[in-house]
Amino acid sequence: MSKRALITGVLGQDGSLLADYLLELGYDVYGVYKRVSTGVNFINVEQAKKNQRFHLIEGDITDASLMTRLIQDLKPDEFYCLGAQSHVGYSFGNALETIRTNNESVALALEAIRHYSKDTRLYFACSSEIFGGIDCPKTGFDENSPTHPRSPYAATKEFGRILTRNYREAYGIFACSGILFNHSSVGRRGVDFFTRKLTTSMAKISLGQLDKMKAGNLQAFRDEGAAEDYVRAQHLILQQSGPDDFVVSMGEGATMLEMLEYVCELAGLDATQVYEPDERFMRPSDVPYLLGNSAKIRALGWEPKYNWRSLLKAMYQHDLCQLTPADRPI
Repeated sequence: MSKRALITGVLGQDGSLLADYLLELGYDVYGVYKRVSTGVNFINVEQAKKNQRFHLIEGDITDASLMTRLIQDLKPDEFYCLGAQSHVGYSFGNALETIRTNNESVALALEAIRHYSKDTRLYFACSSEIFGGIDCPKTGFDENSPTHPRSPYAATKEFGRILTRNYREAYGIFACSGILFNHSSVGRRGVDFFTRKLTTSMAKISLGQLDKMKAGNLQAFRDEGAAEDYVRAQHLILQQSGPDDFVVSMGEGATMLEMLEYVCELAGLDATQVYEPDERFMRPSDVPYLLGNSAKIRALGWEPKYNWRSLLKAMYQHDLCQLTPADRPI
């Protein structure tokens, strides 16, 4: 029989790419999404929806009855706990919503597995934001580095990692955390995240559809990779003989200013002329430097295909193509 995987947050970047990957591997995939009054965008799973082994389930991941029923009925081999309020900036103005969504969802998942399906392997989507970018080692943050969350979002991710480890140690559940550093994708990254905002804005500016890109602090350094590579790591983490936590990162990166300058070079634009600082995008406390050390998961055979330059180039070319009028050559 095919393995069963349950994914929360399936309409997002990671959730949809993971669904595609697992379907290629022959899994039956069940994806949970939340209906909203403004309508649901299924564009990221259009390809997956063509596969008979892909099943969409509408529901709220903070609904205890839903989570219990899903675990009881499906008894999935693997549960990927990806659903969350995932925007760092948004979490400052909406801390309570972020805490409730991100913390209750993982607690409900772990409790349901504990009581109804102890053979289910759980992956919790942690974040490099837990490190806070303070006193980063030259080799990068690893699984044993001290943490210093500097946003409500980061605090919820640190709580989720601690809770996941607690259930692993207290109840023998195969529960793992992937501490993923920044990662983006072609066509699936939300436009409110810096990398996609950058590639979309530069495409619009090059086409005369926008004058300037407004953004916040560009001095922050980020270890940036491709979500396509990172979902392979998420799957790999649950294939090991025992549960553990893993950093997933490139081990290299750039400042946001350097990313801006690179995409401007691709677009034939002057970076000094197309960027405008905007206080609205400044955070109360920022994370200055995030570099990851992924030696532990690389020892298992994980190797990324993209680097930050090849990723941003592919993203820019995609956005330019999408925005170019049909009667105008690229």
